[in-house]
Amino acid sequence: MSAASTELARASRGIQTEGRSPEELRDLVSHWGAELELAPAETIIEWAAATFGERFCVTSSMGDAVLAHIASKVVPGIDVVFLDTGYHFVETIGTRDAVASTLDVTLLTITPVQSVAEQDAEYGKDLYKTDPDLCCALRKVKPLADALASYDAWATGLRRAETHNRVIAPVVGWDAKKGKVKVSPLARWSDEQVERYIAENGVLVNPLVYDGYPSIGCAPCTRRVAPGEDARSGRWAGTGKTECGIHS
Repeated sequence: MSAASTELARASRGIQTEGRSPEELRDLVSHWGAELELAPAETIIEWAAATFGERFCVTSSMGDAVLAHIASKVVPGIDVVFLDTGYHFVETIGTRDAVASTLDVTLLTITPVQSVAEQDAEYGKDLYKTDPDLCCALRKVKPLADALASYDAWATGLRRAETHNRVIAPVVGWDAKKGKVKVSPLARWSDEQVERYIAENGVLVNPLVYDGYPSIGCAPCTRRVAPGEDARSGRWAGTGKTECGIHS
């Protein structure tokens, strides 16, 4: 049994209700980051749940339900946070609803302070065209930061195989901007591993994935990807923008 497994066996799941200081959280990252680098996704989630208890959540953009599916098996009832920007494809909202009704998770839908109409009134129509960075900041980055206020750690579906910008994404890292531990249980997974897990476990997948959208964001800022193109080339195409700001 590895040191990680031994420690996990000794931990009491779900008892951590008070937040830790940034120093304590960074110490956890320093100690466990390397220890868990090669661990299975289930072990990584188990460690996070045992370490942070109710102050740990999973986030999902609903491209697929792989991370939510794994987390629901390891930690039944776990909080799964979904950002409803007001610009999502109907298929994405449908995937969210299916996840909520079929997996043992607590689905939390987070919305921006302003509706799309209110944002248009203040900043001008279609801010995603005139200032996409500000639009993402208002409809994604800030809502997520606010939603994570009651958590010490959050899990993402970030994978190094998705884009060169994510090659260095650690399995357990420190998110300095948010002051949180950032857990990426699928960081080392290849596209083939994801596809195999989906097939073997009957995992929900956003139907847009099979319609030429391997990476799915807001409808106005996402286009189909041609064969041979980078999977994320359909996001903010033609703008030079590659990330919404959540992972930067």
